[in-house]
Amino acid sequence: MIALDVVLSPLMRIEGMAPMSSVMNIIAGVLLGPLYGTLMALICGLIRMLLLGIPPLALTGAVFGAFLAGVFYKFGRNMYWSMAGEIIGTGIIGSLLSYPVMVWFTGSQQSLYWFIYTPRFVGATLIGSVMAFLVLVKLKETSTFKRTQKLFIGGPLHGIKS
Repeated sequence: MIALDVVLSPLMRIEGMAPMSSVMNIIAGVLLGPLYGTLMALICGLIRMLLLGIPPLALTGAVFGAFLAGVFYKFGRNMYWSMAGEIIGTGIIGSLLSYPVMVWFTGSQQSLYWFIYTPRFVGATLIGSVMAFLVLVKLKETSTFKRTQKLFIGGPLHGIKS
């Protein structure tokens, strides 16, 4: 999942938007759950910052979305809930927290305002949600996906009996 996110995010990028990151966050939320999905997003963000020179937006944009995608899926047991978690986590929370992070990172408040990142982040999450939906519809039919999902978010650790 980490390798796919690191490789696909720069390839499927729109200026200021990373819809593939949203795709991977939603798939990770459904497949891995909130803990491993968040770790995946955190590691991907760090790698993209180090290797690709992306600013800290790689972290603020992905981590909250991955976490909420997993939490919403855990409680809703539906990929639509995971998509909603990604949109709220990345599109709203991540975009708003990106403002103070970028003010700190750049040392300037000029031409920055609280909602500067929100339209692009929400747009990326909407595009990514549609793409994730199309991928998950097919993935959820495979036995490998079901076994992996059960390994990460099923079983006694999460209160689900086999």
